[in-house]
Amino acid sequence: MSSSYRTYDPALIRRRPCALPMPASLTIRPATRADIPVLASFNAAMAWETERKRLDPERLARGIAGPFEQPGRGRYFVAEREGAVVGSLLVTYEWSDWRDGDWWWIQSVYVAEPARRQGVFRALYVELEREARATPGVVGLRLYVERENQRAQGTYLALGMEQCHYRMYERAFIELAQG
Repeated sequence: MSSSYRTYDPALIRRRPCALPMPASLTIRPATRADIPVLASFNAAMAWETERKRLDPERLARGIAGPFEQPGRGRYFVAEREGAVVGSLLVTYEWSDWRDGDWWWIQSVYVAEPARRQGVFRALYVELEREARATPGVVGLRLYVERENQRAQGTYLALGMEQCHYRMYERAFIELAQG
């Protein structure tokens, strides 16, 4: 994202009517080191909500600090409403030899529970896509999602993303504690 902050009125980016009251405007901005505590709390909550895993707080804080220390690892972005961070995501980069450019991977997406279903992720995504399209060498956006998270999958489809045909595999060298 550029150094300027962008404010989004969710009414302008929402595609379908919602029974919820119209939320206040959102400001999308790059995260700073001062946001590390809220990013850590969001990541810990996400790990618990999605996988029932407890993250080591010290390891998590070091992991979140990584992109601030080495920007080539990625960037965090936050959504603020009335001065409070209500959502965040991390972008990391993957080189594509087939496309001769970078995929921007959206990771660590979290929206605080009271702010869910109010256009917070949509505002983050709209700004991220705007910047990605304006950045030479970016070939697209990707993310992964839990198979059971149908609500999130519907959101991604509504934003114009498509389900791809890949399956993910991993071999973890560090295990996370189960709930």
